Amino acid sequence: LQSCLSQHGENATAMNYVDYNFSSADYDDFPQLCVKESNRQFRLWFMPTFYSIICLLGLAGNLLVILTFFFFKRLKTMTDVYLLNLSFADLLFALTLPFWAANSMVQWGLGLLVCKAMHAIYKVSFYSSMFLLSFISVDRYFSITKAISAHRHRSQAMFISKVSSAVIWVMALIFSMPEMCYTTITNNTCTPYSSSSDRLRVSIQASQIVLAFALPLLIMSFCYSRIVQTLCQARNFERNKAIKVILAVVAVFLVCQTPYNLVLFWTTVVTAKGGTKNCSYDNNLLYATDVTQCVAFLRCCLNPFVYAFIGVKFRHDLLKLLKDLGCMSQERFFRYTCGSRRSSAAIDSESTTTFSP
Repeated sequence: LQSCLSQHGENATAMNYVDYNFSSADYDDFPQLCVKESNRQFRLWFMPTFYSIICLLGLAGNLLVILTFFFFKRLKTMTDVYLLNLSFADLLFALTLPFWAANSMVQWGLGLLVCKAMHAIYKVSFYSSMFLLSFISVDRYFSITKAISAHRHRSQAMFISKVSSAVIWVMALIFSMPEMCYTTITNNTCTPYSSSSDRLRVSIQASQIVLAFALPLLIMSFCYSRIVQTLCQARNFERNKAIKVILAVVAVFLVCQTPYNLVLFWTTVVTAKGGTKNCSYDNNLLYATDVTQCVAFLRCCLNPFVYAFIGVKFRHDLLKLLKDLGCMSQERFFRYTCGSRRSSAAIDSESTTTFSP
């Protein structure tokens, strides 16, 4: 009996040794768990802070633009219509930012419907904003470089702008449908992609880069370069100011959108190749995505300043609105506006070289 027990013990020891060696020999064949605790900790403080700042500035700026349009009935040109729609799009996006902040801080507990609504509103406002910025550049191109022709068709311009704005919203809704359908809750986080939808993710991100960055950038580059050429040939004393405004418009678009789209492009390439097994590389890519996405989100609070408040006439109406609401004294209003008054003809001209909306 003792001999049998001894033999059984040796066999058991040998079996355990073999199993241990087998698991050790094949350990490298299994993917190691990539610890992303540093990314989670970074998101806990960075994302909510940034989202809160953008939300407050975006709500304040775009509400002021919308109120100014309605109080002074400033829908006189195509650009006015596009700017109003742009403010609505940015305002909608700003309203979703508290949900984005909550999603980065705690486990998602608002259900699938709110999750889908958050991503749907973001995508619709994103696509509509990019398309509206393109249409604004096209309208300014015709208003400045084709001033006579634009004035001749002025009566039709308002109708065209309203129809094109409606088409823009419909197109934005259509391009946002894939994410609306596939947005889900994964690991208690609201996400537009599940872990098994890499091919879908590549398709959606590639189309977003082309439609919402490359195409608008191409249109804006052509239109604003031709506008600058036209202004350089003019002898107007405000020519240099107009060129600076154009450069500011292009610079804001490039600074906000280029970093994120470059990271998005590289993320799409990595995903298309099957992902990466380098944990450090994956973490750095997540850091880059989070930071550049926050920079891209700045568009919703910068657009009012770049496209609306920079115009002399619009700025005058805004200050008058603040005075009427009791936020500014009469003396301060006259002090801010006396230095920027121009003739009404120069202010209301569609082809004004100050680039005023």
